[in-house]
Amino acid sequence: MFIEQIRGKRGKSGKTNRKAKTRSSGAGLQFPVGRIHRFLRKGHYTNRIGSAAPVYLATVMEYLTAETLELAGNAVRDNKKTRINPRHLQLAVRNDEELNKQLAGVAIANGGVSPNIQFALLLKHNEKDHKSLTKH
Repeated sequence: MFIEQIRGKRGKSGKTNRKAKTRSSGAGLQFPVGRIHRFLRKGHYTNRIGSAAPVYLATVMEYLTAETLELAGNAVRDNKKTRINPRHLQLAVRNDEELNKQLAGVAIANGGVSPNIQFALLLKHNEKDHKSLTKH
């Protein structure tokens, strides 16, 4: 009786009555752990892949995605829009120091450029230079 409680009740077929639980839901993730595990196996990165490796990778990917989307959502709110577009992703990534470092070599399509005016161009002219420029 006690062993049945640990293993789960078995019917005549010998199978347990427990409902199947995905590794993603078991880890409390939205990203697919099983699919990532399959990609790791099919990628031939190594001969052996531990059971925790795809869970860890899915966790990291989900965190980076959530962080990027949160910053992009803030950029959307700042621009008084309702949808995230590539421009908002670009602004989010380039304004965050760590994400910018991680995605330094990545070009976001239709993202535009970061608003930046060089310091030398911001220097004000003297009044004499200003007057001479306005006379012409």
